[in-house]
Amino acid sequence: MTAGEFKERFDRLAKEMSRAVVGYQQSITDLLTGMFAGGNILLEAPPGLGKTLLGKALAAALSMKHTRIQFTPDLMPADIVGTNIIVEDERGRKEMVFRPGPVFTHVLLADEINRATPKTQSALLEAMQEQHVTVAGRTHALERPFLVVATQNPEDIEGTYRLPEAQIDRFGFRLRLTALSDGEWIEIVRRRTGAETREVRAVLSRDEVLRMQDAVREVGVPRAVCAEAARLVHATRPDGEGAVESVRKYVRLGASPRGLQWMILGAKVRALCDGRKEINAADVRSVMVLALSHRLLFNFEGQADRVQPETILEDILAAARQEEAA
Repeated sequence: MTAGEFKERFDRLAKEMSRAVVGYQQSITDLLTGMFAGGNILLEAPPGLGKTLLGKALAAALSMKHTRIQFTPDLMPADIVGTNIIVEDERGRKEMVFRPGPVFTHVLLADEINRATPKTQSALLEAMQEQHVTVAGRTHALERPFLVVATQNPEDIEGTYRLPEAQIDRFGFRLRLTALSDGEWIEIVRRRTGAETREVRAVLSRDEVLRMQDAVREVGVPRAVCAEAARLVHATRPDGEGAVESVRKYVRLGASPRGLQWMILGAKVRALCDGRKEINAADVRSVMVLALSHRLLFNFEGQADRVQPETILEDILAAARQEEAA
C-alpha cells in the first residue's frame, strides 16, 4: 500500500466519524493513529464530554464486528472473556462447552472501565497484550484485528477504581478530551435537540484495516531518529541521563520500553499520513504525549502537587529543543 492510499483511507474514516462527533478533530486523528499502529486506546474525560460517542463512531465506521461492555462494580471476569457451560445433547450426554464472551470481537468498547473492580479490569490484560484469552487452562485466540477502546472518568470522580499500572501500560495511547468551544456547544444542541440525525456508515473493511496496519510496520526508522526517541523516553526517568528538574522532583518511575515502541509505531502512522515512508524526529515528538503520559508514576510530592504528566513531558520536549538550538 502506498502512502497516498493510506492517507486517503485514513482521511475517509476520519471524515465519516466527524458526521457523528462534533469537534475533537485532533482526538479523532489521534484515535485512528493508535488504531492503525495496532494499539489499544484509553479515552479519559469527565462524564458527558463524548468519550463513548467517539468510540461508537469508530466502531460504526468500520465494517467489522464490534461489541460494547458497560463496566459496573458487579461485572465479573466471565462476563468479559466467557465461561465453560455444561451442555446436554439429544442423547442425554453432557459435555463442557466454551461460550465466548463479548471480548471475541474486532472492536471492543469498554465503557467506563474504571468503574469495575481491579479483578474484573484485569480480565482484559491477556487479551490486550497477547490477543488471546485463557479459560480453565485452555487458550482461545482472538481474530485480527483486535482493538480495545476504553473510556474512563477521572480518578477523583465518585465510584471509580484506579486502573492497575500493568493494565494502563497495555494501552498504546491515552487521549484526554478537552472542553469544546462555544460554537461546538451550539452545534451539539442543534444536532441533539432537532429532528436531523446523522448516521455513521461503514467506510472501511476488515481487510483494508489489516493492510493499513501492515503498511505501518513497513515504514522505515532511521537509527538517529530511533536514538532520539530512546533519549526522550530515558529522560522520563528520574535517574536517567538528561532528566529535567521536574522529572527528578516529581517522577517515581518513568516510561517503560513499551512506551518507546508505541512512540515509534505512532510516528510511522504520522509519516504515512504525511506521504512519507520514513519517520523523522517531528513525527516522534508529535505522539510523545499520547504514548507516554499514562506511563509516568509520580512520587508523593508529585501526587500532592497534582502534577500533570503532560506538563512533565512538555518540559522534556522543551529541553530537547533548547539542546538542539544550542
